[in-house]
Amino acid sequence: MWEWIVIAIVLLFGPVVFRGAPYVPSQKRYVRQALTELYPLGKKDVLVDVGSGDGVVLRIASQLGARAVGYELNPALVVISRLLSVRDKKVSVRLVDFWLTPLPDDTTVVYGFMVTRDMKKMTKKMQREADRLNRPLAFLTYGNEIIGRSADKMHGPYRWYTFHPLQSDKA
Repeated sequence: MWEWIVIAIVLLFGPVVFRGAPYVPSQKRYVRQALTELYPLGKKDVLVDVGSGDGVVLRIASQLGARAVGYELNPALVVISRLLSVRDKKVSVRLVDFWLTPLPDDTTVVYGFMVTRDMKKMTKKMQREADRLNRPLAFLTYGNEIIGRSADKMHGPYRWYTFHPLQSDKA
């Protein structure tokens, strides 16, 4: 019995690690601080959470007035997140690969718990999206910094970067 549970966990969570960060539950207190003190989220915002996990960031963003879209690779976490957010009309969760999916056209901020190996790739993706949308995009990251780029603002382990269109030479 235990063997089947372990196999199921490995099959659901294992492959995701090769495409993104491992699942680490976000601490509500720190997420709320980042979305109020670092980047004051409001009704005009659309937040995309890369690797949205159980949807904590999405639900907090919604409580602050924003529309929130989660991109998640793990089908089990998509189900959990959708169940926990079922009554919230401002939250949606998609079973998609962020690297292969464009941001919604009305996105204002992207939130990501990134692993170091993905930061350069994320920088290029954010710059392409800012260029495609032809307007600035905010990127909030937990724990990692973008090497060679100064954060607009920092709060504890969070950093806020702004990507402006037509600056792909800086990505």
